[in-house]
Amino acid sequence: MDQDATPELVARVRAATAAGTPLRIVGGDSKHFYGRPVAGELLSLGGTVAAGLAGPARMWAGPLRDFVLGARVLTGDGRVLRFGGEVMKNVAGYDVARLMAGSLGILGVLLDVSLKVLPQPAGERTLAFDVNEATALARLAELARGALPMTASAWCDGRLFLRFEGSPATLDVVAQRLGGEALEDAPAFWTSLREQTHPFFSGSASLWRCNLPPLASPLALGDPPLIEWNGQQRWYRCTDGTTAYAAAAASGGHATRFRGGTTGSDVFTPLPGPLLQLHRALKREFDPAGILNPGRMYADL
Repeated sequence: MDQDATPELVARVRAATAAGTPLRIVGGDSKHFYGRPVAGELLSLGGTVAAGLAGPARMWAGPLRDFVLGARVLTGDGRVLRFGGEVMKNVAGYDVARLMAGSLGILGVLLDVSLKVLPQPAGERTLAFDVNEATALARLAELARGALPMTASAWCDGRLFLRFEGSPATLDVVAQRLGGEALEDAPAFWTSLREQTHPFFSGSASLWRCNLPPLASPLALGDPPLIEWNGQQRWYRCTDGTTAYAAAAASGGHATRFRGGTTGSDVFTPLPGPLLQLHRALKREFDPAGILNPGRMYADL
């Protein structure tokens, strides 16, 4: 963010606080469907980090929050606060900068963010196998315990896709060991999963993202899912939110209505009392007047 724009943003937030006017915090607004609907005056920046979403490499590279080194944040009462730094270092106390990843704008407006970056791999190769869901989950669990450089995995429409990254010699060894069919135009396939543009994600039914233990049994939520993250992230299309929450919880995980909700419907798994109180306390500290994306995550947050 241009430092010269900060005073203007501070003035807008302070005016909104004084008037009790809600602000709808967005980045490019490409994930407007994610979370509960918010009505308010548009204020744009920092959406990628605020959404906190991770792509197919999540299990190999880590979540987005692990790449956040520091952030400059505009709070709901007009304070500009800086947390963390611009280089890797040990963090003493609560790491507030990483708290902003996935907060969906309810805690503050992200003015600047410092991110850790990694070099591109020397090469990559995706192998495809025709297997059913149970076999795919067992294969993923086995590979996760090994030392092969598997950086992404997915099962969809009866096929298991495994992406490996490394030197050409390493990739040849992997292919010889595992077999399978080399996937043509693999980058486009993985991008379609990251951006939810793969045909699986189309349709009018609500799209549910379930985070589960890797060996959890298939959930009875309608059609077969799309599975990622070595089996820990599973996408389902179904209309019954109560069933999705309960099924995921019974398997030791949680469910999120990623797309297809209606006004007033829950999106995230209901929080237990103590955790909900903690969320409310953080919201009051960063946004005392409750003007930043009110209700985006939960009715009173």
